Amino acid sequence: MMEIRIPPYCQVFDKVTVITGGSKGIGAGCARVFVAAGADVVICARGRGAGEALARELTAKGPGTCHFEQCNVGYPEQIKRVIERTVELQGRIDCLINNAGQAPIGKRIDEFEIQEFKDLLHVNLVSYFAACKFALPYLRRTKGSIINMGSVTGTTGQWRAAAYSASKSGIGGLTKSLAVDEAEHGVRVNAVVPGNIITQSRLDLEAKMTNAKAFHDYVESWQWMGRSGTVEEVGYACLFLASNAASFITGTELFVTGGIELGQGPKVSTREF
Repeated sequence: MMEIRIPPYCQVFDKVTVITGGSKGIGAGCARVFVAAGADVVICARGRGAGEALARELTAKGPGTCHFEQCNVGYPEQIKRVIERTVELQGRIDCLINNAGQAPIGKRIDEFEIQEFKDLLHVNLVSYFAACKFALPYLRRTKGSIINMGSVTGTTGQWRAAAYSASKSGIGGLTKSLAVDEAEHGVRVNAVVPGNIITQSRLDLEAKMTNAKAFHDYVESWQWMGRSGTVEEVGYACLFLASNAASFITGTELFVTGGIELGQGPKVSTREF
């Protein structure tokens, strides 16, 4: 786990923040950074055990607080309940981070059922739309911000990820259009676009491989910086966009990728993995 070091411009950060999919992975990294900066954070996810454990841990560390609400973002009414519960607990919302999602990479399009693709879109894109819709009446009051979590795959495409790439590609359009619509209300809307980030799910996947070390090194070599990112580094990007230091930034897509999308080079077959 990366040591949390809050930059000076965010060391007094009292923004009430909702993070979907906040119990693990990138969402948990965002929660760690925001609570360390002093935010009062509400995380939501399907798994109660992991969510409540993280909320207790982060609240104990402070200086901010973390509260968990169980929620399946596939059901808009549950997202609405989380937003309303946050206002009930904290009195306002300053920032929404749409992060929850699924990444079924490794399947060709002919291995995907149509309904399966619809379900993926519902989680990865419709849930963002719903959370924005329900949170905006409160964000307009505080002149807050929305941060939508994209993926570099939505821009570059990826091997056996047509369905996932399509679901993530839509986030850019949603972000830019909302930024235009909400500027008159003082609400900023931006996206963070992660590349390869080391999460527990990725480590679990590698652990199942017979050639795990070779695969890990192979993925590390994709970035010009020579490594994958951490969940906390994505959290720092979100913290900047949510802070007053980004007060004139809206409609942008901030790439947190180590340069994976830059430049030309040989493409190596992935079949051995």
